[in-house]
Amino acid sequence: MVKTIRNRGLELVVLLCVLCNFSCKEEAKNEVVTDEIEVTGHYVEPYRSQFHFTPEESWMNDPNGLVYNDGVYHLFYQYYPDSTVWGPMHWGHAVSEDMMKWKHKPIALFPDENGLIFSGSAVMDHNNTSGFGTEDKTAMVAIFTYHDMEGEQAGKKDFQTQGIAYSLDNGDSWTKYEGNPVIGNTGIKDFRDPKVFWNEIEENWTMLLVAGDHLQIWNSPDLKEWKKVSEFGKNKGAHGGVWECPDLFPLKIEGTEEVKWVLLISINPGAPNGGSGTQYFIGDFDGTTFTTDQKENKWVDLGRDNYAGVTYNDAPNDERVFIGWMSNWDYARDTPTEKWRSAMTIPRELTLRKVGDEVSLFNYPLKSFEKHVALAYPESVFQILPTRKRIIPLKYSNQSKTKFTLKVPNTQVYFRGENGDSLSIDINRDKKLVTFDRRKSGKVDFSDKFSSGVQQMPIPNIPDGPIEIVFILDHSSIELFINGGQYVMTNQIFPNEFYRSISIVNTSEEKFEIDDFAEHKVERVWD
Repeated sequence: MVKTIRNRGLELVVLLCVLCNFSCKEEAKNEVVTDEIEVTGHYVEPYRSQFHFTPEESWMNDPNGLVYNDGVYHLFYQYYPDSTVWGPMHWGHAVSEDMMKWKHKPIALFPDENGLIFSGSAVMDHNNTSGFGTEDKTAMVAIFTYHDMEGEQAGKKDFQTQGIAYSLDNGDSWTKYEGNPVIGNTGIKDFRDPKVFWNEIEENWTMLLVAGDHLQIWNSPDLKEWKKVSEFGKNKGAHGGVWECPDLFPLKIEGTEEVKWVLLISINPGAPNGGSGTQYFIGDFDGTTFTTDQKENKWVDLGRDNYAGVTYNDAPNDERVFIGWMSNWDYARDTPTEKWRSAMTIPRELTLRKVGDEVSLFNYPLKSFEKHVALAYPESVFQILPTRKRIIPLKYSNQSKTKFTLKVPNTQVYFRGENGDSLSIDINRDKKLVTFDRRKSGKVDFSDKFSSGVQQMPIPNIPDGPIEIVFILDHSSIELFINGGQYVMTNQIFPNEFYRSISIVNTSEEKFEIDDFAEHKVERVWD
């Protein structure tokens, strides 16, 4: 059982140890003095995330209906209230002013005679194109997939259709449109996940729908009557599984006035490290058709646990805010939690940046995350000779942000527990490769697919000079951001006890000086 620790005074765990350079064969031998108090109360179950969104109880998967309105971020999500495994889908609902501290709301959408409520999106109909609004109330409109379970079980192919609902009280209560479904099905087995946004080019609404192995684009003047205008992807991107959860948005390339459009497509299975993953395309959109000359497959996140992520409509300051489901369909139903199952990633801002001759999509925690990162006492400047390592006790263990600048080509990082649990990350710029090994990270035997091998992340365009390395560690997850989010890995972990030290190994042929290592405590957001 994971122990939750409450610290007194400055909330520091006092760790007494000798910090010096050891050979790679030597183990950390730290005397640890802790002041431990078992915490009881809300959100303290084993593996409960302390600063990632989780439902209070029961099953959760894809984020849905991401929309910002009147100072509030709305997070709707796939939810089954009667079990911790997948079942008849509803839309759960939570709200936040900063995307870190969340308030749970009642279930928003329930299944009806048309089917279960699968994934979708939400918009604010500011111009009242739908007629759902009133003179003083703007309608929030949800667009979602109906899933007819009886039709699927009967062997039909037209069991998924698209419906809408509206709210006049900022998402607290909903009315289903009497004309549902607004888009029928002509016999496409996987026909779902509508992402809708206001199309300023055509001055109408645009809907993205996935249809098995490709994307369909539809336009509408009023959110009720829809016309298909184009398709994309039958011969583009990865096709190892079904396409899901599309998103499309414009971004300026940082430092320029050039605008490109980014298309997100989740796929399951078929991700590079197995199971679920999210690919992206950079291209152009003329109001009806998306095009790209991209040849290679590109991925938002090369870890195993960032899926079905989409972005917010109407986010302030034109930020493109992304959040994903922190799991993988290979083992999502089997993870070792009891009261609830699944978490969301840290919310991230997406940006386009040019590295060399290539434009890439970066993703990095929102600035609001930093408001919950406490001041840290940084380590003094230290050096690590070639083939040697530095062992640093973790003050805040599995509730921390750790950051340093990598000034040599290659390094290995180990997180370790006193009981022998270990997590290994190898960053090798000579080989242009990051490997991530969670096979000994804690509980791994709940599924043979959870730790079946070492994950790999190619880093072909990583710069040669100093780069930032950031680890965000929660009770059951770790998120790695390299060079400001140029390369990212998100993974679940289930340690038997919290990790107590981090080892940094110099696998380069030159001396490695670190003058900015700091471990910060991340504040619990559920008090």
